[in-house]
Amino acid sequence: MKVAILMPLAEQRGGAEQLLRLFLRHAPGTPDRWPLVFFEEGSLVEEARAQGYPVQVLWAGRLRQPVRYWQTVRALARMFRQEGITLVLSWMSKAHLYGGIAARLAGIPALWFQHGIPTLDSWMDRWITRVPAVGVLACSQAAAEAQQQLRPVRQTAVVYPAADLTAFDPDRLPAPTEARRQLGLPEKGPLIGMVGRLQRWKGMHTLVQAMPRILEKHPEARALIVGGRHDLEPDYESWLRTLIVQLGLSDRVWLAGFQANVPLWMQAMDVVVHASDREPFGLVVVEAMALGKPVVAGAEGGPREILTEGIDGLLAPYGDAEALARQVLRYLDDPVFAQKVGEAARRRARDFGPEAFAQRLAQVLYAFIPRIAPKAHTV
Repeated sequence: MKVAILMPLAEQRGGAEQLLRLFLRHAPGTPDRWPLVFFEEGSLVEEARAQGYPVQVLWAGRLRQPVRYWQTVRALARMFRQEGITLVLSWMSKAHLYGGIAARLAGIPALWFQHGIPTLDSWMDRWITRVPAVGVLACSQAAAEAQQQLRPVRQTAVVYPAADLTAFDPDRLPAPTEARRQLGLPEKGPLIGMVGRLQRWKGMHTLVQAMPRILEKHPEARALIVGGRHDLEPDYESWLRTLIVQLGLSDRVWLAGFQANVPLWMQAMDVVVHASDREPFGLVVVEAMALGKPVVAGAEGGPREILTEGIDGLLAPYGDAEALARQVLRYLDDPVFAQKVGEAARRRARDFGPEAFAQRLAQVLYAFIPRIAPKAHTV
């Protein structure tokens, strides 16, 4: 099997890029079995080359540039034939708009990795689904079920993403009190944290709104939100800051901005909140669990498949500040329960290691190989 992986992004912007990094470190077989095509230059290109992977960079331009689009598709089809590619995997769904057509021209099967939860309202999701494919890889059962609502229905396989369990190993990090000291954070009092880019659907405002209720019982508690501004929602950060002031929480809720050393910041937290609306998977949830942290996650989407309520985590509906406060207080009011959940969470996180992910991905791809497409078209 020789699988061409198409990746539109070459810089670390989100979970899909980190997942590709982990896969390349643990991919089965030799690197030449996994040739990569990036649509831009960036650090991921250099990392892949340094690990011995064959890498090409094709400037795909924008979809509204039809000449450039067809030039890219034709170049991909030629590369697939010349390199003897068996299967094309678009690592992000947008890349399938190129890879799916190019694979059809080359007469080989193609599929894409659905890292989000697609919707009927999205013209992009509908368009991508119409591009020829032998199947779709989904990051969760929730994502797979949503994909099945689009037409034509594509065979869908769930491949849960992986977390870097080494980076989020508490035995390799300073103790929480020492982590706070190194970061300049107060060493006493409960610290409730969130990690993620500042977007409304991520639910940072829900934690802010939950803090007055939490402070009624634990006045020494503080909330810490780690994450930078998102280009699509540049005003959300200023809105959050205004909300914090309005609720009189300026000395109790901190926005730390983007931080490179996320494991250390998360290690400093006593409770980790992940309050997203229908999170496709929830990588931050797994990372927090790997650290042995008690987690409160959104009640819809991927987190429901990661943790079991009351065993290795707790759930709260999106946007429900009262429910979120209630779940956080279950941990703060009962340290023994919080410790028990954290220990169970750490055990559960081991199911999402990168080695298991790489093996599962390869097995699923093998299953799609027999579905060979029709003869190659001339380019």
